[in-house]
Amino acid sequence: MNEHTISVLVENRFGVLARVAGLFSGRGYNIISLTVNETHDPEVSKMTIVTSGDDAVLEQIDKQLNKLIDVIKVTDLTGSKFVERELALIKVSTENNEQRSQVIQITEIFEAKIVSVNPAELAIEIHGRASKINNFIDLMDDFKIVEIARSGRVAISREKGATEKY
Repeated sequence: MNEHTISVLVENRFGVLARVAGLFSGRGYNIISLTVNETHDPEVSKMTIVTSGDDAVLEQIDKQLNKLIDVIKVTDLTGSKFVERELALIKVSTENNEQRSQVIQITEIFEAKIVSVNPAELAIEIHGRASKINNFIDLMDDFKIVEIARSGRVAISREKGATEKY
């Protein structure tokens, strides 16, 4: 199954998030990642939803989302040029100085940032494409990951004229 990044502009009203999430769960579609916040217009919010499925599933998701009364516009960014970013905070156990040095080196290579230090752990902030964060986490698996918090993906189109006007 292919991963899809969907941008959804919605009216910023009570219950919209629940209705969108309910649409996915009610039809057995999984949400891999979901971010939502208001746009520069406080009456409009933008959701970035990452889900998986074949073209038929995505067509159904598109149709069902467009039926919701509070939905303004649905755009499947997959296959188009778009910018995506995600943020992760990762706490890693460092049992000795050698491990600590290795974690710091990997952190520097990935242009991440150490945001908290204590004698037994380092907390690291990393942002970028989801694939970059996944690669970083794979390397941190060689150490003991204590905790991970990820923001979910945000995305916008790179294509001229693809601005979401409302």
